[in-house]
Amino acid sequence: MTGCARTHSNGVRGIAPPFSTIYYLPSNISQNDCTAYLKNVRKGQDENGGSDLAKYLIVNADDFGLCRASNEAVETLFQNGRLHSSTIMMPARAAKEAVQFAVDHPEYAVGVHLTLTSEWPKYRWKPLTGGQSLVDETGNMWPTSKLVERNAKYSEVEAELRAQVDAAHALGMHPSHLDNHMGSLYGHHGGRLSFSKLALRVCGDYGYAYRYFTSTDKRLCPRGVPYPVYRLFALLPRHWSRRYGVILPDYLIFPDWTADLRTSYAHYRETILRIWTDIPDGVTETFVHPCVESDEIKSFIGAWRNRVWEYDLLNDPETHRYLADHGVQMISFRELVQMKRK
Repeated sequence: MTGCARTHSNGVRGIAPPFSTIYYLPSNISQNDCTAYLKNVRKGQDENGGSDLAKYLIVNADDFGLCRASNEAVETLFQNGRLHSSTIMMPARAAKEAVQFAVDHPEYAVGVHLTLTSEWPKYRWKPLTGGQSLVDETGNMWPTSKLVERNAKYSEVEAELRAQVDAAHALGMHPSHLDNHMGSLYGHHGGRLSFSKLALRVCGDYGYAYRYFTSTDKRLCPRGVPYPVYRLFALLPRHWSRRYGVILPDYLIFPDWTADLRTSYAHYRETILRIWTDIPDGVTETFVHPCVESDEIKSFIGAWRNRVWEYDLLNDPETHRYLADHGVQMISFRELVQMKRK
């Protein structure tokens, strides 16, 4: 299959995840089948009701609650007016501190970052439930989404998701939305699309919006993914979100830290701002993992500088002026819900 790389008009390649098995295409579906099927589907903007032909961008800060460095970054960004949405990893070590911040500041849109993986060998965590299929031989969560899909029992995944949301509630938090850590609930890493349906059903039960996409655009097609496959995978959340009454963004930008992007902060900033402004009309979400520079993150995150750069980019007032000058309005998940309920 020929992949669709996100290449902008000036030749700078857009960022998308290093998908090898992500956007899994079932073996019994050919690309021709996908193309033929998609010809009968109306384009997503009409089906989603649109968003008044304006460009809205949600930049969500993932991994709130991971550690002190992430908490300091997210809290600072909120208080400086540079951040509008974030999500907390309830099993992580600094989650209670993050939840307390959300409780103390209900004006900020803070949700739950549904977590089934624990990826850093020197900094791990366990599930909130006793689900044995959710852990590896060390008793910690699986290190990759692929291992989650391969080993986790559906019933134990559901119990864990609900336990994480319930834990936030028990601490007095009223989440604005839900999303998931490392894409472990999309089913893209091994074909367990039932996880995706489950996540949307849980969101529907609690009444929360969720991170996914219902519309596609070639500019946002993940690197190496055939465009018909990309479009096919927008159909499933579109159907399930309607079934369970879950509000979703229109589009989703999957970040990808390529070697080229890491060459310098200036190049990173230029590339990201170009991508964030070259978006279709409607609501587009993307996500970052901001941290302040510290010995703490250097001790367990090899690519810690990526997270510091994300913090620096969001905390820079010039970033927000650039977006505004290019007709992009940053919004929160709460504003998304208000827009979609009109």
